Amino acid sequence: MTNLIKFSNSVLTMSSREIASLVESNHNDVCRSIKRLVEKGVIGGYQPMAYTHPQNAQTYYEYHLVKRDTYVVVAQLCPAFTARLVDRWQELENQQRPPTALAPSRKELALLVLQAEEENERLQLENQQLKPKAAFVDHYVDVGTTKSLRETAKIINMPEKAMIQRLLDDRALYRQSGNLIPFSDKQSRGLFSVKTGTAEHGHNYTQTRVTAKGIQWIADRYASELMS
Repeated sequence: MTNLIKFSNSVLTMSSREIASLVESNHNDVCRSIKRLVEKGVIGGYQPMAYTHPQNAQTYYEYHLVKRDTYVVVAQLCPAFTARLVDRWQELENQQRPPTALAPSRKELALLVLQAEEENERLQLENQQLKPKAAFVDHYVDVGTTKSLRETAKIINMPEKAMIQRLLDDRALYRQSGNLIPFSDKQSRGLFSVKTGTAEHGHNYTQTRVTAKGIQWIADRYASELMS
């Protein structure tokens, strides 16, 4: 199977289907990983390309990645298969070279493996940094009800006073008559809502509530505090 193609500018690429075969993974999982890495800006801005399956004549989609980005994807999916990817690239590139061209040296191959391992370490660290946010996003982002500032601080495991101070410093909230009120731009974005009413003793009250979208926004903004 040779899914390596050559564009007009002589840049060689490998398809996501071949990557899936190399790492013994589902093609859809590989495509999702590529899309996620593209969105993060870790690899190039690839767009899916159509291909027709030779057996059923159905049209499907795949990505075509340059060499460097295939190592990033494999490092993300399964770094144990990095050596297999190195061998496959060598095989495919040798097919494109004139007979007199020299194959990559052992030193060059070792450097490619090292670069892939370094990229994998960086991605693992990034994933660890995102875990605190993902842990509560999965549980709370789709919840339709709003949360108080105290409840929000508990959800994201951040000290309430520290969270409120950061929101004040970043002009998300301001104090008015002893109440914490969201700035209009933050409220219009659906991050906060303001609840007003009358307490049991006849006193009027104003309370700022945090929406599910607001919880995610706070976690994104203060990720470093969440990891400490």
